Amino acid sequence: MNRRPSVRLSVVAPATLLVATLAACGGGDDGGSEQGGGGNTVLRVQAAASLTDAFDQIAEEFESQNEGVTVEATYDSSGTLAEQAADQAPGDVLATADENSMQTAVDGDAVAEGPEIFATNTLVVVVPAGNPAGIESFDDLDADDVTYVACVDTAPCGAIAATLIEDAGLTNEPSSLEPDVRATLERVVADEADAGLVYTTDAMSAGDDVETIEIPGAADDPTSYPIGVLEQSEDPEAAQAFVDLVLSDYGQGVLSDAGFGSP
Repeated sequence: MNRRPSVRLSVVAPATLLVATLAACGGGDDGGSEQGGGGNTVLRVQAAASLTDAFDQIAEEFESQNEGVTVEATYDSSGTLAEQAADQAPGDVLATADENSMQTAVDGDAVAEGPEIFATNTLVVVVPAGNPAGIESFDDLDADDVTYVACVDTAPCGAIAATLIEDAGLTNEPSSLEPDVRATLERVVADEADAGLVYTTDAMSAGDDVETIEIPGAADDPTSYPIGVLEQSEDPEAAQAFVDLVLSDYGQGVLSDAGFGSP
């Protein structure tokens, strides 16, 4: 079983230091990271779909600081990623959109040490540009002629949506339940639904393609995003370095710009 070293490797250290460390650690074909031709190392990051834009930018910065390292990010529903991690699927870093999903990985002995909260997010309603259905409030989703989409309840965005719908007393159920928040957003952007329940960050990423409507009470109970190094990582130093970058001023700035709240 891999354990974190007592001294954490800083991502702002010279790139050659990290590359040398990775080379010393090596990498196996069955592990979270692999070392390919020319000494290149692949760092596998499993992250919630809502982190796509922010983590792509952070990964690019990580690669620029660490020559010979490639970040391979997989974005999916937090529940799916956590279950895969608990089943010892190859990976180095896990970041979920809620603490319950991360707990699944922790309970499965898949997280090397206690995960750290690095961001928060809030659910909102998005409608297509121009708001053709004339939706002005969360309660308007209850109209019989309104179709709206949400995430499946096994995804954090779906569980939050279900709670908000119940609390508001809405009886008009979603016309479709999507696998993750990005799939939900895409349905709205494509004008295939009158509205959708997504995170603030996803609404921001869509730009002028959508309009945003706040949900009463949603901001009072934001979802928290934890991140941790996976037990099956073949390069725990590199994995911890990526986590450190997410937690750094740089990483927090990227997340803030994307619309995430502070831990």
